[in-house]
Amino acid sequence: MKIYALAAVAALSALAACAERPEAIAPAYVSPVVYQDWTCQQLGEEEARLNTAYVTAAGQQNNARANDTAGVIFLGLPTASMAGENVAPQIASIKGQQDAVRQTENRKNCGR
Repeated sequence: MKIYALAAVAALSALAACAERPEAIAPAYVSPVVYQDWTCQQLGEEEARLNTAYVTAAGQQNNARANDTAGVIFLGLPTASMAGENVAPQIASIKGQQDAVRQTENRKNCGR
């Protein structure tokens, strides 16, 4: 009975270490002051660049999640996160930059 309890705790611990869903990652704070001197056109271009960067990073994060799940199932370890495939910090940074750009666009009344 103790072995089953230990196995369950180990499995839950391993799953807790798995890479998060990109949508669940909170944005890092980025000051909108960085963008205060940018024109609406520059802000729009930056927003497009950040959107592309987010899609790329989200794909990497989803792959890390899948690899973590496989690692936990077959080895009992979140192998992708352990190998550095988890890109949650980059996603948080991109989301923070996106928020700051949107705030600046709103403040400047840039049409979207």
